[in-house]
Formats: sequence, structure tokens, C-alpha cells
Amino acid sequence: MKQSYFVIGTDTNVGKTYVASALIQHFVDAGHQTIGMKPIASGCEQNAQGVLVNEDVLALSVVSNVQAPLDLINPYRFAPAIAPHIAAEQAGVSIQSDVILQAYQQLSTMADVVIVEGAGGFLVPINARETLADVATQLNLPIILVVGMRLGCINHALLTVEAMQACGLTLAGWVANQIDPDMTMFEENLASLQQRITAPCLSVVHWQGAVSFDLLR
Repeated sequence: MKQSYFVIGTDTNVGKTYVASALIQHFVDAGHQTIGMKPIASGCEQNAQGVLVNEDVLALSVVSNVQAPLDLINPYRFAPAIAPHIAAEQAGVSIQSDVILQAYQQLSTMADVVIVEGAGGFLVPINARETLADVATQLNLPIILVVGMRLGCINHALLTVEAMQACGLTLAGWVANQIDPDMTMFEENLASLQQRITAPCLSVVHWQGAVSFDLLR
């Protein structure tokens, strides 16, 4: 099996790492050599060796059963927990989508499955000209969309799906992740999304619940 996915969220803090980690574990449990990748990470801290590391990257690495150099798993690392293009500007770095593509291509030779986690939402800028959508187009991987289930999620989800379709990308499926424990009309919002998104809903995750992927092999 050779199959990879790009995990993208409707916004920041919607559970991309949680879902990406569960995806990695899903494929590891199925017997596949699997590794996680997060091309761009803000909010990093220096470890004992003085290397910037990100807790999301560490979470992906813990469940991966393939090891690779940090510069491949996470090519761009920034200390401030701010938008990646702004963090890059402050660090005097220009994020390049072709660097991310090359890192992914190397990882794909080392593993059967590469789970790539995005940063922020689909159209978050990565430099003065490009957004995460350009990275997704370069990688051209099937996308799994994490929908943060809270008030306003229907609009965010449908706009993101529309933008992906406009780029000619494939939405393999989506995950409904309840990030607001007090969300009213959860089931009704979920039904509205299921009615309007033609790609399959791969998992419904209630507040702090487990993720399972019955449709992915």
C-alpha cells in the first residue's frame, strides 16, 4: 500500500493534530509503515540541544512507526505562536512550497503512508504570494478535512470545501470534531453538513472522544 493524506482544518485549533495522530495510529495498526509530517509549525520551543521543536510534531512522531530527520518531518519551525508567514518574516525566512514538496517526496520513499498535517486553515498565507492551498496543490494528496464543530462551522466547512474544489483537489472525507462541549444543536449541524458535503464523513468525534476510521483501509 502506498497512500498518503493531507489533513487540513476549517480553522486553527480544530483538532488537526488529534485527528492526524489517530490516522497515523489507524494505519500503523493495519500493519503499514506510517509517518507523520507537519511542514510548518509555529509555537515551537527549544529543547535541551537548542533545537526548536513543536508539541504537535512530537505528538505525530510518538505514534509513527517510521523515524526520519526532523528537517524532513518539520522543515519550517518558528517560536512565536502566530500566523506562519508572519513568524517567517520575523525570523528572516521565506517559506517555499517546493522545499515542502521535496521533504514529502523523501518521506514517501521511507514509508507506505505519510500523513501530512497543515497549519491553520486552507487559505492561511505561507509567504507573500502563496497559501496553504498552494502547498496542497503541489502535494496533490487526497485531503481529509477536520471540521471544528461549533457555532459557525457550517459556513467555515462549506467555504473550505468550495475552495478545495476550485483548486481541483480531492476531498477524501471529513471528520466532525466537537471542539465546543456546550455546542447546541450538534446533531442538527452535523446532519446539515452530511447533507451538503458529498465526501464521506469518516468519523464523528464528540467532546474529548476517540477517533475511529471505519471507511479507511
